[in-house]
Amino acid sequence: MLNYSEACERNKYAIATHLDAYLPNVRSVLEVGSGSGQHAIFLTSQHPHLIWQASDREQYLDALSINLEQYGISSLPHPIELDVSSHWPTRQYDALFSANSLHIMSWKEVEALFAGAGRAVSRRGWLFIYGPFRYRDSYTSESNREFDAWLKARDSESGIRDFEQVTQLAEQHGFALRVDVAMPANNQLLIWQRL
Repeated sequence: MLNYSEACERNKYAIATHLDAYLPNVRSVLEVGSGSGQHAIFLTSQHPHLIWQASDREQYLDALSINLEQYGISSLPHPIELDVSSHWPTRQYDALFSANSLHIMSWKEVEALFAGAGRAVSRRGWLFIYGPFRYRDSYTSESNREFDAWLKARDSESGIRDFEQVTQLAEQHGFALRVDVAMPANNQLLIWQRL
């Protein structure tokens, strides 16, 4: 597998455990920032009825395509190019999923992701976001504080996002928070529903 992610391998089981309550009633999923495609491969193997549309920026598409083809899951369409600040698919999906993406984006890109989700997710559809967050300006762990400092040293526009700001952004685009689940390794799974 090209571009293999150890983090995906570790967290896919925990994520699947919580999404199992939602995915049986979902037909189509748009994944933003699919990376290696490990979440797409694993979750569609658990839920074969899903049409899971993997996506990423142009420079990552070749490796992503190779990984998905390697596993030969028939319900996985060819991955598409998606830059949150640019082109979005014109069709709508029952859900949007993104893991470990908000903290590597600029805030402007985070805003673009939620605006895009507001257009791409169908009425009563779901928005699943996984990753680390801060609450009331506080980190959930010392390791997250150190990780945030590392992110900002690498790219001053990235960093662990504030739960309150992200939730406000989701609400502006028609989503209501349904679940906030503490996950392993000081991450959260945030689940919104489009009203």
